[in-house]
Amino acid sequence: MASIASRFFKRRFTLAALSIILYWILSSPYNTFETEIVLHGTKPEVVWEYVADFSKMKTLNPTILDFNIVKDHGNVHHWQYSVEYTERLSHWPYSKNVALGHFSVRKLPEAEGGQYSVASTHKTCFLLGLFCLNSEGEFKISYLNEHDTYCQETVKYQCPFLFGRFCRREVEYQRTAIMGNLQKHFKVKTH
Repeated sequence: MASIASRFFKRRFTLAALSIILYWILSSPYNTFETEIVLHGTKPEVVWEYVADFSKMKTLNPTILDFNIVKDHGNVHHWQYSVEYTERLSHWPYSKNVALGHFSVRKLPEAEGGQYSVASTHKTCFLLGLFCLNSEGEFKISYLNEHDTYCQETVKYQCPFLFGRFCRREVEYQRTAIMGNLQKHFKVKTH
C-alpha cells in the first residue's frame, strides 16, 4: 500500500513540477519598446494618413507578406478597422505567423495633446494557432515646429521568458525598419 501512495505522490509531484517549469518557460510578460523620428518638411496630417493606411505597411514593414481588411467603419474623425495579416520573422524567415490587428485612427483632442494617433492591438499566433501572443501600440504624430513632424511609437508586447532576446530583436528590427522606410518615403516626397 505504501508503494502505491509513494508512486501517486511522485506522479503528482512530477506533474506539478513540470507544470511550474512549463509555465515559467511559456509565461509571457509584457515588454516595452519606443522609437521616434523627425520628418523634415512634412505635415503631421499627411504622415498620419500614410501610416494609417495598412496597405502602406507592406512597404514600411518588410516582414509583412499579405493582409486582408476584415472590418472597417467610422469617419474622418475616428476611423477603425481590423486586419488579418501574415508575416515572417526577420531573424527566422522560415517561420510564418498570422495576426489579427485592430486599429483606431484619430486625431486626439487638444486636452490629450492634439496629436494624430494610430493605436492598435494585435494577437499574433504561431504553430498553426496553438500559441498566441498579444501586443499593443500607439503611433503618435505631431508638429515639431511649423515645418517638421515628430513621430513617436510605443509598443508593448508579450514574449515568453526564454525568448526575450529573440522577441526584442524582432520588435527592434520591425519598428526600426518602419521608421527608416517612413523617412525614406517622405525624404523622396519632399525633395
